[in-house]
Formats: sequence, C-alpha cells, structure tokens
Amino acid sequence: MHELAITESVVQAVTERLPDARITCVRLEIGALADSVRFCFDLVTEGTNLAGARLEIAEIAGRCHCRVCGRDFEPDGPIMICPCGSIEIAVLSGQELKIASVQAAA
Repeated sequence: MHELAITESVVQAVTERLPDARITCVRLEIGALADSVRFCFDLVTEGTNLAGARLEIAEIAGRCHCRVCGRDFEPDGPIMICPCGSIEIAVLSGQELKIASVQAAA
C-alpha cells in the first residue's frame, strides 16, 4: 500500500527530528496527483510521539504537459489523458510531498 509507506516516511522524519516532543499537528503540502495519506495517519502514528496529532493537508493541483500537442492542462482524474486524447504527457506538478510545519506541545 503506497499511502502507508508515504505516511510512515512522514512520521519517521518528524520523530527523528523531534524525538522527545509531543506533536500536536503536522501540516503537509501534497500534490493532488500523489496518493492520499489521510487514511493511514492515525494508524501509523499510534504508539509514537505523533499519536493524537492533527493532520492538515494543503493540496497542490496537478498540472501536465502534452508531448503531442504541447498543451498544459489539469488532469481530471487519476488517469492522465490530454484533452487531445494523447497519453504522451509529462507531469509538471501534483506529485509533491513536503512537510510544511510541525506543531509541538509546550
């Protein structure tokens, strides 16, 4: 499950940087084309210093470029097809994953 691996990586990064802090909120900037981590967060944080933390996600819109017609477009689903019908596309944005901030209890 890809979502689980992504979420585990986020939790590991935070716990390595702040091993003794009780984390109350993690804010992610994640692309609309990247797999969602919302459903795995509570499961993966259980038993860690992130247990009970709130997850906030700012979703970044996906953008693609068609190698056939040269058009840039926003995909309307997980299968990226240019409005011209081509599947020869390059993903420009929407697969990012960034830990924007972490909030810890005082």
